[in-house]
Amino acid sequence: MPTELAHAATRAGYSLPVIDVTDPRFAVPDDPQNVRALIDAAIRDESRHRSVPQFIMRLMLKSLTRRSLLAKALFAADAPFLDGLSTYVMKLGPDNLVPPYDNPVDRKFAASPQLTLLRLRTQQTARLLADGLLADLAEAPGAPLHLINIAGGPAVDSLNALILLRRHRPDLLQRRIAIDVFDGDEAGPYFGGNALAAMMESGRPLAGLDIRFNHHPYDWNRPTLLSQWLEAIAGTGAIVAASSEGGLFEYGSDDAIVENLSALRSGRVKLIAGSVTKDDEARRRMNNVTRFRLVPRGLHGFAPLAERGGFAIATAEAAHLSDQVALRPLSNASATLALP
Repeated sequence: MPTELAHAATRAGYSLPVIDVTDPRFAVPDDPQNVRALIDAAIRDESRHRSVPQFIMRLMLKSLTRRSLLAKALFAADAPFLDGLSTYVMKLGPDNLVPPYDNPVDRKFAASPQLTLLRLRTQQTARLLADGLLADLAEAPGAPLHLINIAGGPAVDSLNALILLRRHRPDLLQRRIAIDVFDGDEAGPYFGGNALAAMMESGRPLAGLDIRFNHHPYDWNRPTLLSQWLEAIAGTGAIVAASSEGGLFEYGSDDAIVENLSALRSGRVKLIAGSVTKDDEARRRMNNVTRFRLVPRGLHGFAPLAERGGFAIATAEAAHLSDQVALRPLSNASATLALP
């Protein structure tokens, strides 16, 4: 009998399941064949939509947003970005939706290949973060670990990196650990703190570990706070890694990306994981449907910014509308990835 899913409270008063990418109820098979099949399904879906006249598509979307809270968040939002909690709910999968997101239209929407690939984005980012930490954690047993999450809302990628490490190398997590979320939003980190607490309860994946969740109100256009925080922990001997899934590298300006990476590089951060919006026709069409200010740079547009900030792309994995990357400091020449 499967263990009941862990739930955590949102600021709005309802509870949501806590995503655990090692649980089959959340995991997306990420073998090359399945990923290719998902991408092909998304392309076919988009091709069908392109054949619909624009005025009819507008009417269809208007009807959809009246019947689906998930579609409303995606297609009828006034904000220039998709908020962290709405993004989180879209990653739950159709079988894990709960009120107020569990009507049949929401479930059908959550089952789409596009949202399945969004779930894969989180899974890939968490794995890149976990895999990249193995050597540093092994070399410094007992050193504190800080996972910086920039604009990550609930920081589900950081949380799942710890879950992956606990499953495969539990010995490496016998240390003080903190998830430090740098985000201007409050609702996402509020839920994220509760999600971590739920996963630390007895019998849950992170039970018995020493983990804190800290929210730092943050504007990535003013990275002074991040620099000061990194300077404050510089003498602690902590291992520090960072991530930004669906955040800085997708919505931030060139200058904001470079300045935040420079702050992380100055703070001796050795690993950064995150998602980069693809620069292709499919992504641009999706941008036109929503009001979100995603910047479709692709890896070739992002790589020079990473270099200006002191990092190079070491690893990249695709999930149709974005590429997930692991960055290493430029001085580590052996870690760089040759882009096609």
